[in-house]
Amino acid sequence: MTKDELKRNIGKRIVELRTQKGWSQSDLARACNKDRQALEKLENGKVNPTIYSLYEISKALEVSLQQLVKF
Repeated sequence: MTKDELKRNIGKRIVELRTQKGWSQSDLARACNKDRQALEKLENGKVNPTIYSLYEISKALEVSLQQLVKF
């Protein structure tokens, strides 16, 4: 798996978990103290998230970090 593929897969997984909760990007951004544009870039695989960012998102989505990166 390439770096770009990994970024896209993580983004798709975040979108999947977020939509399961019925949340918009803005809802998730507020829950993890990020701005919506940053979250949009992450979901679209345009940025390489830090492990801490992924941790914050997993906590906001109420899933483990392992579940967040399971694809």
